[in-house]
Amino acid sequence: MNKKIVITAAALLALAIILGAFGAHGLKAIVSPEKVESFETGVKYQFYSAFGLLILGLNTAKFHFSLKAVHSLLLIGTFLFSFSIYFLSLQEYWQVKLSFLGPVTPLGGVLMIAAWMVFIVKLAASSAEPKNTLD
Repeated sequence: MNKKIVITAAALLALAIILGAFGAHGLKAIVSPEKVESFETGVKYQFYSAFGLLILGLNTAKFHFSLKAVHSLLLIGTFLFSFSIYFLSLQEYWQVKLSFLGPVTPLGGVLMIAAWMVFIVKLAASSAEPKNTLD
């Protein structure tokens, strides 16, 4: 187990639950349904990333390589992707122009994809093979 990754995942999960509850209850009264749907997309992808990190963090002993790059890319990507969506969803309510965050969302998505691609490459390149108990 990698305690740092597990703690990061747990914090992202807790925050996603808080933000999801806010989106489901408080947000509906102050923004359009389209903005609520967008906000919920940010929450959903934050959950996906957090669960992925949790699985990796709990299973680090099975990997014979560092997960530091995967952890960093996934964390940064999640913040850029999800939090840009959160802020963009609230910009009308706050009466501020945050359109500069528009390009940040896909950048965050690219970093999340890159994290999983790094994981795939490292896993494929790893020389250690897990024991197959079915043989």
